[in-house]
Amino acid sequence: MSAKSRLPSSTSTHPFWRTELHPLDSHRSTPELPVETDVVIVGAGFAGAALAYFLYQDNPSPPSVTILEAREACSGATARNGGHLKPDVYFNVPKYIKKYGVKAAVEVANFEASQVLAVKELVEKEKIDCQFTLTRACDATLDEGLARETEEAFHVLQASGDADLKDVHYTPRDRAERVSGVKGALNCFTFTAGHIWPYKLVMHLLQRVVDQGANLQTHTPVLHIADTPRASDGRWLVSTARGDVLARKVLLATNAYTAHLAPQFTDRIVPVRGICSRIKVPEGRTPPFLSQTYSVRHGPGVYDYLIPRNDGSIIVGGGKPLFWHDRSQWYDVTDDSELIAPAVKHFDGLMQRTFINWEDSGAYTDKVWTGIMGWTSDFMPYIGAVPDKPGQFVVAGFSGHGMPLILLSAKGVAQMVKDDVPFEQTGVPSVFKATKERLASTKNEILEGHSADPKARL
Repeated sequence: MSAKSRLPSSTSTHPFWRTELHPLDSHRSTPELPVETDVVIVGAGFAGAALAYFLYQDNPSPPSVTILEAREACSGATARNGGHLKPDVYFNVPKYIKKYGVKAAVEVANFEASQVLAVKELVEKEKIDCQFTLTRACDATLDEGLARETEEAFHVLQASGDADLKDVHYTPRDRAERVSGVKGALNCFTFTAGHIWPYKLVMHLLQRVVDQGANLQTHTPVLHIADTPRASDGRWLVSTARGDVLARKVLLATNAYTAHLAPQFTDRIVPVRGICSRIKVPEGRTPPFLSQTYSVRHGPGVYDYLIPRNDGSIIVGGGKPLFWHDRSQWYDVTDDSELIAPAVKHFDGLMQRTFINWEDSGAYTDKVWTGIMGWTSDFMPYIGAVPDKPGQFVVAGFSGHGMPLILLSAKGVAQMVKDDVPFEQTGVPSVFKATKERLASTKNEILEGHSADPKARL
C-alpha cells in the first residue's frame, strides 16, 4: 500500500446508533476556528471524547482544547460498531504469551478486563444515558478444529496459572449448545462483558467538555500537520479545510485515518471495512430472550458478534465468510458510503439458523451499514507519544476491538499530556506503546495466511 491522502467519505451508510442525533452532532463552538490553542484533538469519536474528558477531569487549570472532526461528531467507527464492550481475557492470551512473554500477555488481558468496570463507573459517575448493560459474553465455537484448538490452549493456560481465569467459565460440548443457546455449539466460554449505545456515551462526554470550555468544530477535516514544530515556540501548525490552528500539543484520535496525517503509520495502521446490522422481530411479537452477548466462531478468524439490545432488537456484525477472500472489499478501504454487497444477505435469517427457539421468531434485517476500522499490522494499538514528533500523541489502531481498550488508553495519554507522566506509569500495557521499532517493522499480520479462496479456512 502506498501512502494516500484520504479523508472520511463525505457521505456514509446510516448506522442504527445515529438514529437519535444529539444537539452537538453538527456543532461549531465558534463561527471561526481559533487561531491558536493549547491542545488540538483530531477526531470526535470515543478516543477523542475520552481524551478531552480526562484532560478536564480534576484539572483546576485545564488547557484550551479544540476538537476537530471531519464529519459529524461520533460519525466514524464508534458509531458503526456492535456496541459490544467485550474484553479478550483468554482467547488470544496463549498467542500473546508466545509472542510477548507471560508478563506482557497477562498485562493486556487484565487491562481489557478492567475496562468493563471502568466504563460502568464512568457511566454511573456522569449519569450517562447510554443503556449500559452489564452482562456475560459467550464465545460459542462451531468449527471442530477451532474447538479442539481453543480447548487445548485454554487447558494449558489453566494449568500454567499464568493468567487470571477466575471470571472465565468453560462449558464442554455435551452441554455447550444448551448453555449457549447456539445450535451446534461444540464448546462455549463465558465471562463478564457489557453493551452500550456508543453514540450516546460519546456525545455525553462531548457535551460535558464543551460545557467546560472545549471548542468543538465538526465538518472540519484536517488536511495536514506540519512535518516539524515551529522553531520559535515548538507549536504545531494544523491545517484544515477552514484554516489553520497553532497548537502546543496534537492528539491523534484518528484510528483508520491516522496515516493521512502521520505518514509514518502507513502500512502500520490500515483502514479495514466491516459490516454491521440491526435485526428485529415484527411488531407485536416478543423476541426470544437472549441473556448474553455473543461471538459465534465459525472458524479461525471468522465469527459473528452480537448484542441483544434492551428494546429486543439485535445488533450483529461479521459476515466474513461471504467477502473476506476478496481483499478489495475490506483491506485498505476508507469508503463507508457503500455496503459490502456480498455480505448483506448474511444477516437475513441469521437469528433463525443460529439460535435455539428463534426459528419462528420472524426476525428480519432492519438496517445494514458499514464502518472503517483501523487495524494494525501487529494487532496492538498505538498509544502514547509519536516518535520524533515532540508534542504529538496517538490513541489509534484498535483493530475492531476498541470498546474494551479506548477509555483507559485515553486516560493514560491524558496523564502524559497534562502531567508529563511517563508512558510506563500510565497503566497502559507496554506492548501498546508507539515506538520506532514498531513503526519500522515490515511484518503484516493482517494478511498472514490470508487466502483468496472463499472456501479456505480464514
